Amino acid sequence: MLGERVRYDGSHQRDRFLTDTMGEFVEWVPVCPEVECGLPIPRESMHLEGEPDSPRLVTTRSGVDHTEKMLAWCERRLEKLEQDNLCGFIFKKNSPSSGMERVRIYDKNGIPRKAGVGIFAMQFMNRFPLLPVEDDGRLHDVRIRENFIERIFCLERYREFLETNGNVGGLVEFHTDHKLQLLAHNQKVSREIGSLVAHAKELKRGELFARYERLFLRAMGTKATTRSHANALMHMMAYFKRVLAPEEKQELLELIDQYRRELIPLIVPITLVRHYVLKYDEPYLKRQTYLNPHPIEFKLRNHA
Repeated sequence: MLGERVRYDGSHQRDRFLTDTMGEFVEWVPVCPEVECGLPIPRESMHLEGEPDSPRLVTTRSGVDHTEKMLAWCERRLEKLEQDNLCGFIFKKNSPSSGMERVRIYDKNGIPRKAGVGIFAMQFMNRFPLLPVEDDGRLHDVRIRENFIERIFCLERYREFLETNGNVGGLVEFHTDHKLQLLAHNQKVSREIGSLVAHAKELKRGELFARYERLFLRAMGTKATTRSHANALMHMMAYFKRVLAPEEKQELLELIDQYRRELIPLIVPITLVRHYVLKYDEPYLKRQTYLNPHPIEFKLRNHA
């Protein structure tokens, strides 16, 4: 996906969104399970055989089983990746090593079904269950793409907070900054997190931060919908109820409703809210990551 010629036939599948757009804001850590575990380029193609919970990685023509070689490499590679402090990972769709879902797996009669997970992908997700992951195929869906990118930037901000101000007071500040973003993704879990933060001083630091991180990433893992975004927009509008002129209120209400009905993209009401935040100097909304969750260059809210 990064343009390296490491596929079984010596080709590549460069994804220009990953290399040219995301590459401006993230540092990629390239991984090719087949090549890194010692297989050549080019090489015989492979597929999965057996049961989905314990698949075998077998060459399609000669029937050579590379499962143990791949598993041994996975253990070593995952230890190194843990040191890289990853914020997310993108797998290769349909790959018998790197496909994260619906990979073809063949039963004893040679009949395939799309029920497998690539050997490396399975080991990776078991090792890092909270880490945001996607595959390159699913990222063509603009809402899945936005959710994934939003999650990796949230995780990066959380880790920066831990490094610079990782105490209870800092956690309250971090949570306050992300309240509306959490609300737009999962209102129920957002309430759970709020309750956790409210009782933060009653918990040991290790337990508090572990529980917060689990809930935070769980909430952000829920894809926001037009309805949940509209709910967040209405919450923000409430902060202007004493300052907006009647025609300003009406305009914003109309834009939120048009967005809810999917007649306009999210960026339209968001832009107007940003304007009012600056115009009326609303301090609470100024700090909300919801208004700027990721670099504008991604243009993710132009389509949502």
